[in-house]
Amino acid sequence: MQDTDIIALYFERDEQAIEKTDEKYGAYLKKIAFNILCDVFSSEECCNDTYFKVWNSIPPTVPVCFRAFIARITRNLALDKYKAQGATKRGTVTESLDELSECVGEDTISRELDSKDIGAAISDFLKKESESARIIFVRRYFYCESIKDIAFRLGMTEGAIKTSLSRTRQKLSIHLKARTVFI
Repeated sequence: MQDTDIIALYFERDEQAIEKTDEKYGAYLKKIAFNILCDVFSSEECCNDTYFKVWNSIPPTVPVCFRAFIARITRNLALDKYKAQGATKRGTVTESLDELSECVGEDTISRELDSKDIGAAISDFLKKESESARIIFVRRYFYCESIKDIAFRLGMTEGAIKTSLSRTRQKLSIHLKARTVFI
């Protein structure tokens, strides 16, 4: 079923919309949540919360890219749950934030992670990067995938992924300082 058809079901307030969303994107959303929460039960709960939030958002919202729309909702819900749990375990999320703090400072990244200014600056930066650098960056810092998983998925070594991320973070730091997003 096409995304436009699923969105139409939401507009019709047809409960099949949730079923079709789960059929098409359930595994994808659970993976996003699991990468952040490292717990199957919490990931499933997060997906259910996503469906509820999507149900309440459409209408009036008409997502341009449904997959990205629901991924962002899942990611944000998982991050909220992660913070609520106290984030005591050192997982991929903590490691990712530590890595990004090299570019922008520890306090700023946790306080301003979803800021429009940061989002715009990072988007502008990534548009200028190579496709592989963009993919690696997004998989690590948006989807919170481990370096091992990214390397396996892309058929690269872990060392190559680490090197790419390090170089991208260095360039991002220079870009953000030039835009005076962070001082």
